Amino acid sequence: MSSNSDQIAEITAGYTFDSPAIDLGVLMADGAPVPTSRIRLSLSMLNRHGLVAGATGTGKTRTLQLMAEQISRAGVSVFAADIKGDLSGIAIPGEPSDKLLQRTEKIGQDWKPEGCPVEFYALGGQGSGVPLRATVSSFGPILLSKVLGLNQTQESSLGLVFHYADTRGLPLLDLADLKQVMQHLTSEEGKPDLKELGGLSSATVGVILRSLVTLETQGGEEFFGETEFDSKDLIRTTADGHGVISLLELPNLQDRPAIFSTFIMWLLADLFHDLPEIGDVEVPKLVFFFDEAHLLFDGASKAFQDAIAQTVRLIRSKGVGIFFVTQAPTDVPDEVLAQLGSRVQHQLRAHTPKDAKALKATVETYPTSDYDLAETLQALGIGEAIVTVLNPNGAPTPVAWTRMLAPLASMKPLDAQWLTDGVARSPMQAKYGPEVNRDSAYEMLTRRLEEGAAKAQAEAEAAPKAPEKRTSGSSGGSRSRSKSGVEKVLSSPTFWNQVMRVGSQVVRTYWGTARR
Repeated sequence: MSSNSDQIAEITAGYTFDSPAIDLGVLMADGAPVPTSRIRLSLSMLNRHGLVAGATGTGKTRTLQLMAEQISRAGVSVFAADIKGDLSGIAIPGEPSDKLLQRTEKIGQDWKPEGCPVEFYALGGQGSGVPLRATVSSFGPILLSKVLGLNQTQESSLGLVFHYADTRGLPLLDLADLKQVMQHLTSEEGKPDLKELGGLSSATVGVILRSLVTLETQGGEEFFGETEFDSKDLIRTTADGHGVISLLELPNLQDRPAIFSTFIMWLLADLFHDLPEIGDVEVPKLVFFFDEAHLLFDGASKAFQDAIAQTVRLIRSKGVGIFFVTQAPTDVPDEVLAQLGSRVQHQLRAHTPKDAKALKATVETYPTSDYDLAETLQALGIGEAIVTVLNPNGAPTPVAWTRMLAPLASMKPLDAQWLTDGVARSPMQAKYGPEVNRDSAYEMLTRRLEEGAAKAQAEAEAAPKAPEKRTSGSSGGSRSRSKSGVEKVLSSPTFWNQVMRVGSQVVRTYWGTARR
């Protein structure tokens, strides 16, 4: 972009808001920063969602950190995943260096080191953070099918298993519970229970059980269970009014990508159904940063993508904003991408035909501007981005070549001992650290089998001693007294099944997550 003063003034005016906002960076013109032209994002537009994209090594993680810090200081809670382990330093003040101070001086940033309040979590306790767990029942058949990579028929069969457990009062807390229920339903004793619904194919159950074994090796055994995480604990502020940043540690992401991305979707679904409607607000309650967003959509069915799009569209009225972080906008389905009002696009490369196609598609998603975006997106330096957001009135701001501000917190990983000590002192560790193993489907069905075996043995032992049957006309004999109508009802298995259904009925959302 040339240094035409009218163009600079137009862009500057487009990012000048009366409402509270966070600073992203400063405008670049003729290859130099313009410190007086601040590129900003209104807090009131955070729940209109956004995208942070760019090739590896272009500065996406630092942009995520910069935004998370400022959102936290504005009193808004933040959730982010620490994919590479280098976000943990956000908890402590940054360290100045000559290179850093030269950069901040050029862009007119008054850089003063400052840390943020952070809560560290880990999926199933695989890591140093507070263990995050969810019960199989609350996770539901749809999300679990995504994790297991099931097809539509297998997903339908898994839904039938959940329906049976829900109506029979069999809590599915961990994977052992789910396996036990499936084995019961394909046994001679359990097959009649689903006869009216068509039953389960042993071959389909075999596929699901094998997939569950694979999931266990990826850490599913530790992740599914209790104490289950309450998603409302993500919305917390400190005594001085700063929003708490909840940081999810993912040391083995490459070994379990599906469970990570689907768990994030479970959190969003849980928040959506628990939080009240508040409409458009000046300051949201929570902002999600969904790093490695392509993992959520890889292999996802059309129905699954539609459910994601619906969640993204509706959750903003609950005061929750979502930022997808990925390499290219084409990683996100069009129906989701269309709902992302803010774009921070770091450098894109076009070394292959596929890259060139992605670059062209990215350019077409931006408003008309004076930039040759196909050229500019390849010319961006590290820590620079093409930005357009929604202004407080909901209209797109002018496209701006931006040099991003530097985070105030440390950009280095925390010392392991500091992290361990901090987690040990956390009230969340006291709440979610202990693992609970209460009575559930596995124990209930095991007892039923044991009781049935014991009863059969007792009947077999008593059989030879039983007296011969008397005819109805035999004298001196006594017949069994006929049961009254009430007794017949009370002794009916159908009656007690209905009682159990009423007492334990589970309401499931469109995601299949459980709501009692």
